[in-house]
Order: sequence, then structure tokens, then C-alpha cells
Amino acid sequence: MDIPLADLKVQYTTIKREVDDAIQSVIDETAFVKGHYVKTFEDSFAKKNGVNHCIGVANGTDAIYISLRALEIGQGDEVITTAFSWISTAETIQQTGATPVFVDIHPDTYNIDVSKIEERITSKTKAILPVHLYGQPADMALLMKICSNHGIKLIEDSAQAHFAEYKGQMVGNFGDAATFSFYPGKNLGAYGDGGAVVTNDDKLAETIRRIANHGALGKHDHKIGGINSRLDGIQAVILSVKLKYIDQWNDDRLNNAKVYNETLSSVGDIETPGIHPDVKHIFHVYTIRTDRRDLLREYLSENGISTGIYYPVALPFLPPFKELGYTSKKLPVASNYQNKILSLPMYPELTEGQIQHVCDLIKAFFQKR
Repeated sequence: MDIPLADLKVQYTTIKREVDDAIQSVIDETAFVKGHYVKTFEDSFAKKNGVNHCIGVANGTDAIYISLRALEIGQGDEVITTAFSWISTAETIQQTGATPVFVDIHPDTYNIDVSKIEERITSKTKAILPVHLYGQPADMALLMKICSNHGIKLIEDSAQAHFAEYKGQMVGNFGDAATFSFYPGKNLGAYGDGGAVVTNDDKLAETIRRIANHGALGKHDHKIGGINSRLDGIQAVILSVKLKYIDQWNDDRLNNAKVYNETLSSVGDIETPGIHPDVKHIFHVYTIRTDRRDLLREYLSENGISTGIYYPVALPFLPPFKELGYTSKKLPVASNYQNKILSLPMYPELTEGQIQHVCDLIKAFFQKR
């Protein structure tokens, strides 16, 4: 039995007619860029998140960069962020001219270790950029307190956490702004690139919208320097269709994770994901840890099971950031975990039988060794 890490095709078959009809509507109206389909999605996404504004952009990377720009972060500034994420989180900081300051991760949640943040704050610190990694919200209460005490901005990287919750409130409601990715593999994914920024700040929303559209709100209304980063009509209608199903899909992911946790809790040296008691985890990916990661991955591949590593190299140790001088001693948890983490198949349509098959193979691997 072959089981992919994610299966976008099986999900498409369940919503094919709705998606196909929606795409055809955009083509019939030639509403390819901006327009009412994009606005409908922006309004719906904002309402579901419980925020005042949603600005659709071209991708999740642009969403972070535009948010940083809108908050006037640039040359000579520092932005504190996690040592463990996709490169977009840190490269966008560099793109503004600012310097990313990396903080190690919490050993249980993989999110930024909030207890280690204040020691990294300097007079140059302008913002904190936490990531809700794998679909689990960061410790937002403490992050908000730190930002308030030090007068610095807070941007939530919510690319992997669509409608995850912290203390009953959805992510995206805690920072000055929050960013989302609609990359196809995300819980709420387009059929191409897409992203969004949400905020409750009216003035900030206008600035974000301008930066994303060549500095303009309307045609030829170029008040500031901007970029070309817009969510297109076809992606917007696909996302609008999927938005109706996202709650059930997230619940299905959580249920799948529970089956994994129960089945793998005492297998070999495997550490199953820790879940903070104050959050609703939406399991964008399901990630275990084991000292035998590479051998286990090879064994699963030989038996038709696809897996992923998110991420094989912690951000500070990637070539673009090596000049900052971080060492494994400074970031012991991220440095250790990059060699142990392994993501197993996870998607809403994954059956309990498929999960059991994956777990049976993992058990067989450890029994043989």
C-alpha cells in the first residue's frame, strides 16, 4: 500500500464540481486580477478569523515582507524570530535590510521558546515574529506581554495554522498583523501560490494594501513605493470553495493525529508531538522525533510510505545566515531536533486503516532493530 505524505488529488475529487464551476465563472467574467471574487474571499476570510481586514497577496512570503515594510522595519533594525521554520520567515527580514535574531525552540512544541526572548532584546529590536509551527499556536499571551513591555511590534507567521486557536481565540488576532500562506499543501491551500495579511488596524491595513499594489489603492494612485503582489481571481474562488470545508478538514487532521499518538506512544524511542493545553492544534503536519530518523525514513520509503523533514537544517545554519555566527551551543534544541524530526503522512482524507498501516511498519522497523 503506497501512502503519500499529502494527497491533494483525493481532496479535489470531493469538491470537483464546485471548484470547476467557480473557476469557469472567473474565466467567463475575465475577473483574473483583483475584482469581486477576490474581495469576497478577503471578506469571508477576515470574518472567519474574527478580524477587521484581510488583504490578499501573491504568496505567504510576500505577506511577511509586506507586513514588515508596513511596520516601517528596515536597515539597522532587528527582528526576533524562531530558529526553526521555513526560510521565508527569516529571508524576508533580511530583504527589508533588518537583521533576524534567532531564538531557540521549546523542546515540546517546536515553537519559539518565549522564556529566551527577553535576553535577546536590544535597542535595535523592532518586532518579534513567532511562527505557529506545524499548526500549533505559539505562546501568545507571553509574547504579547513582552511586546507591550518593550514597545515592539508583533507579527504572527500563521502560514501553517489556518484557524488554529490559542485560549479559544483564533491565531491572527494577537499581533499587529498576521500572515498566511495558501500554498497548495497548506490546510487551506490554493491551486497555485497565494497568501494574505490580516489585521485589526485600519491604517496599517491601508498601508499593506498599498505596498501590495505598487503603492496604490486605485489606478495611478501611487502614494508610496510598493511591489506587485496580488491574489488572483482563480485562486480566490478556489479558496472560497475550500473555506466552507476547512473546519471539518482541520478536525479530521486532529483526529488522525490522535490515532497516531495513541498507536505510537510506546514504540521504540519515538517522541510524538506535544500539544500545549491552551491551544487547538490543527496539524498541518504530523511530526515525530527519533534518533533513527534517516534509517526509519529509508525503511518507510522502501515500503511505499512518503515522509518529509521540516526542516533538515535550522534557519541560522543555512548559508544566507551563517555570517550571523550562530552555533549549535547557542541553539541546542533546534540543532538537535533538525537531525531527529520526521513528518508522517497527514491529510484530512487519510483513513484510519492507512494510519494503522504506517504505524505497523514503524513498529516492524523497531522490532527488527
